[in-house]
Amino acid sequence: MSATPAWPPKSAPRLFVETRLEAGLHLPVEGQQAHYLGKVMRIAPGDAVMLCDDLTGEWVARVAEVGKRAVILEVERRTRPREDVPDFWLCAALLKKPNFDLVLEKATELGTGRVVPVVTRRCVADKLNPERARTIMIEAAEQCARTALPGLGEATRLDHLLRNWPRERVLFFADENGGMPVAEAFAAHKGAAAVLVGPEGGFDEAERAAIRAHPAAVAIALGPRILRGETAAIAGIALWMGLNGDWKP
Repeated sequence: MSATPAWPPKSAPRLFVETRLEAGLHLPVEGQQAHYLGKVMRIAPGDAVMLCDDLTGEWVARVAEVGKRAVILEVERRTRPREDVPDFWLCAALLKKPNFDLVLEKATELGTGRVVPVVTRRCVADKLNPERARTIMIEAAEQCARTALPGLGEATRLDHLLRNWPRERVLFFADENGGMPVAEAFAAHKGAAAVLVGPEGGFDEAERAAIRAHPAAVAIALGPRILRGETAAIAGIALWMGLNGDWKP
């Protein structure tokens, strides 16, 4: 006798939706999400779709109907509660579009709680399309099976960021000129935290001095090499998650 296939299957497509989910809900999915389910994933009535609402967690739904413009899903049960997101922010200077896209994607996959784009004097970009950025983060969250989305702050100038910084949150400053060894710094400062990384050309001397003078700032060294902005962001998040975040057993 053959074994009963696992339900829901691990291959079931995943979507974030704006509707608060509950058992028995009939949810119409339209637009790009309907196209993805119907044309890309080629789902059929009876198939499973995993849903998250960024409020209650992860739910399994069954496809009730596949139409030309909409897919109707019937929500069955919750499979996981919304994850506890570590209180960790990434404050990343804006980079060239493909590089910052990578930062948004990997920050989401690594479990960051909030991303704050920062404008500095040496930034090659000074604007961010929030809708596009949000789409990148949602797609990354769906891919890595997160049940919560990171927050996304407005692009803000460095001086404004420092002036309005919450004093209870430590600001780890990835300084290419060196600082406290990263593992030592993270071990010494628990609780709410953020890491600040610079643009392609780095921070200028006035910016570096202003950051170091801030009472919440702790300059850190991310190893013996000078890292690209996107590499520094990914490395900083990964190290914090391993030492202070939700990667620990």
